[in-house]
Amino acid sequence: MATIKDVARLAGVGVGTASRAISGRGAIAPDTLERVQTAARALAFRPSVTARALSLKSVGMLGVYVPTFTGTFYGPILAAIDAELRAVQRHMVAASGCGQGDARQQALDGVDFLMERECDGIVVLSNALQEADFIALQQCAGQLVVLNRDIAALAEQCFTVDHVEAGRLAARALLEQGHRSMALIAGPQHAPDNLARVAGFEGELARHGLRIQAAHRFEGDFSFASGCAGAAQLLAAGDRDCSALFCANDEMAIGAISRLSQAGLQVPQDISVMGFDDSPVAAYGVPPLTTVQVPMRTVAVNGCRHLINRCYGLDLPVLRTFPAQLVWRSSVAAGPHPPLR
Repeated sequence: MATIKDVARLAGVGVGTASRAISGRGAIAPDTLERVQTAARALAFRPSVTARALSLKSVGMLGVYVPTFTGTFYGPILAAIDAELRAVQRHMVAASGCGQGDARQQALDGVDFLMERECDGIVVLSNALQEADFIALQQCAGQLVVLNRDIAALAEQCFTVDHVEAGRLAARALLEQGHRSMALIAGPQHAPDNLARVAGFEGELARHGLRIQAAHRFEGDFSFASGCAGAAQLLAAGDRDCSALFCANDEMAIGAISRLSQAGLQVPQDISVMGFDDSPVAAYGVPPLTTVQVPMRTVAVNGCRHLINRCYGLDLPVLRTFPAQLVWRSSVAAGPHPPLR
């Protein structure tokens, strides 16, 4: 295997000059650069990752933790981060929650795995970790970015959507369509993003003197199955007073539509259904799902850019606000009441 010394010898330059030409760091005369590149191609030279890491004190790699690699939510986020890193000749190593312990312990173990790989910085996306955990990780990991969480002590490193306002947006949309009596399938109670969007939704209803009845409120876990189960409970209650169902993510909404259809109800003719996230599956349901779009891929890209700038001294543009918006499709129809504005 050819070394940098072999390249320097063939190009007729010093090792330092060859190294600067290969790395792209430092001024090199165009003709010298051409000779070094020609020699490198002739020798099929590949730079040593270990040597580069030692010289730059960097492995050129960021770690990313997500709770799972399955489902429709995390895949696009990982793909967006990977593309952003490759654009600046850096790479990603990813870890998910698995193994022993509860979700919090699995997240801690996953981040430990990334730190053991000596990643230059770490991106963390987790609802299971507590605020104190993030602060401790910041002290251990050095360079840290948190996605989809708002940690007051780490404000500069947090990139997220205003889930409360997004929840309000969902409620306003249904009210403006003439819906007054609504059902809710919420996400898990331990998830801060779920709590925020539900608080926003119910808070907007309360502004108009409305509330969700206990018999119309169900808890899921963001999965298709839990949305189906929530709809089954709504049907079992035997109360057809609801004209609209809001689900705290798209997968639960699609699961709910499936169960309602099995029971002979038509969406949106018999009941309107709204989701949250605008995940890749939302546009392909039957009917296509009206949902609140939260730009999590954009959030991830800008969090990644912030970490790239901190770790590698670059100056990539970084956004800090990520407005949610309604995406109207076919699963919501006009309700039985005059619109509230």
